[in-house]
Amino acid sequence: DTLRIREAKIFAAVLRWSEAECIRRQVPVTPTNQRMVLGRAFNAIRFPLMSVEEFAMGPAQSGLLDDREIVQLFLYFTVNPKPNVGFLDTPRCCMTGKELTVNRFPQTESRWGYSGPTDRIRFTVDQRIFVVGFGLYGSYFGPTEYEVHLQIIHLATKKVCGSNTTTFCCDGTDDTFRAMFKEPVEILPNTSYIASAKLKGTDSYYGTKGLRRVTVDCNNGEKVVFQFSYAAGNNGTSVEDGQIPAIIFYI
Repeated sequence: DTLRIREAKIFAAVLRWSEAECIRRQVPVTPTNQRMVLGRAFNAIRFPLMSVEEFAMGPAQSGLLDDREIVQLFLYFTVNPKPNVGFLDTPRCCMTGKELTVNRFPQTESRWGYSGPTDRIRFTVDQRIFVVGFGLYGSYFGPTEYEVHLQIIHLATKKVCGSNTTTFCCDGTDDTFRAMFKEPVEILPNTSYIASAKLKGTDSYYGTKGLRRVTVDCNNGEKVVFQFSYAAGNNGTSVEDGQIPAIIFYI
């Protein structure tokens, strides 16, 4: 659970080790023998944590999985509810690299009130990430403290994936201010989620000219593509205008 490495790289390392172990035992290097020398360790590989592209390019073509396992894993990546695949899908503690932020508004205006429902926006990403908090707008009247209830909701199942009630302080500028979850929230690729923030406090700045699609360049050469869309019961927040200007995450 404490391995800080992507599952595709774990599989590549396991593959190399199994080849070397076959040679050490003086048996032919075949997929059947590689799986034999791995024994129960093979089932510790968490294939469900890979992206579908990583799985298709590596494990699915390796010969180590049988046809049924391959079909079940592809179903896991593409359908809900997820089938039982016989491999763990619990995330490892694998947040790597530096903290990243996606910002969806290039401009700000005032003012945005909080007497209505929760501010909400729907989003998807193209690879697995871990959300650790939101960037939120604060008061334009001056330094203020807000209470906020954060949630991330799986759209299809309505399951609350993460929530926290916390406070944040702002300084009267139109910067964004951090409101964090207690634990990282796993976000799966190509899956719709609702980012939700219920604020209590004075009227604030809000974002305008929002972007529907934002690409974040990661420091390791990877890119994460966010897509934003309408979520009902939103206090006016939409793709074009509103709150929840930023999502703070790790890959």
